[in-house]
Amino acid sequence: MGRDVLETFLELCREVFPRENIMLIRGKVKGDRAEVNEFLIPPFSTYGEGFSSFPTHMMPFDLSIIGIAHSHPSDNNNPSDEDLNNFYGRLMVIAAYPYNAKTVAAYNSKGIKIEFTVV
Repeated sequence: MGRDVLETFLELCREVFPRENIMLIRGKVKGDRAEVNEFLIPPFSTYGEGFSSFPTHMMPFDLSIIGIAHSHPSDNNNPSDEDLNNFYGRLMVIAAYPYNAKTVAAYNSKGIKIEFTVV
């Protein structure tokens, strides 16, 4: 993931605070590695205090969407049960307050933290 791509996501998280932000992750998956190219605003997304969502039936068919990213307005970047029940794609990125590179974590569909690199 590029530093500028990550910073754009974090800036959007800061803008909607104290509400949760939600974004789509566009990139490529090769084997067990994923390359994140950009974060996109989902159509008709809702940002609330303690939740964020979008109607998945309004998603365009796009195989370059590899996951979802969202923010937690607390210092906890672990996925909740609801996060895991609404998992979409191959990975989930969660940014916790105060939304900087140190508060970001990535997870697989089982909620297991996976390593990522910012280049």
